[in-house]
Amino acid sequence: MNIEGILFQVSIWTVPVLIAVTLHEAAHGWVAWKLGDDTAYRLGRVTFNPLRHIDPFGTILLPAMLLLASGGSVMFGAAKPVPVNFSCLRRPRRDMVLVAAAGPAANLVIAMIAAALFHILPVFSPDFGKWLGKNLENTIWINVLLCVFNMIPIPPLDGGRVAVGLLPAQLSRALAGLERQGIFIVLGMVFVMPWIGGKLGLDLNLFWWLVGEPALYLMRLILSITGVA
Repeated sequence: MNIEGILFQVSIWTVPVLIAVTLHEAAHGWVAWKLGDDTAYRLGRVTFNPLRHIDPFGTILLPAMLLLASGGSVMFGAAKPVPVNFSCLRRPRRDMVLVAAAGPAANLVIAMIAAALFHILPVFSPDFGKWLGKNLENTIWINVLLCVFNMIPIPPLDGGRVAVGLLPAQLSRALAGLERQGIFIVLGMVFVMPWIGGKLGLDLNLFWWLVGEPALYLMRLILSITGVA
């Protein structure tokens, strides 16, 4: 791929990733602020400014590595988690669910808006329309991917926090106890299991089964609802 092609690929992934991770984290902070915890607000994290949410690894290094490894076809990233003091929430157990769900919900809304914007592409020139269309397509995909991935019911992912808030007390405490180990479980699912499967000649891509397939279905559903496909 020549330099022009690489720049095109970078340009159609960078904006969607920044929008997705910025609004995801800002949504957590905004809902927490409205429900009684102003920690994120005081730290300037309830903002659409991506510079306030950038994480050196998750927002810069990881997407760059994926982009280079895939030849410019795949890019995925994450932002710095918004700090939330759950003890400051008015109704901690209920409000924890609402704060956690806010991020994936924001991603779902962004995906819907991006899909609806496909209808305005004919008003633009072919070259700009192609570039904008790729941005919208990647915006939908990245946001549904983030939505589904974050709703996996394993702490510290959003789905884990939702489950902790909804489960009976005994199960809730047991699941909350996985907070520190949860990230290693997720990393194992994303990277280690496919690697082991490759060595054994087996399909152990748990990430695609649990996230990729549901995200693909959700993307098709959104395109259908908005009349794009």
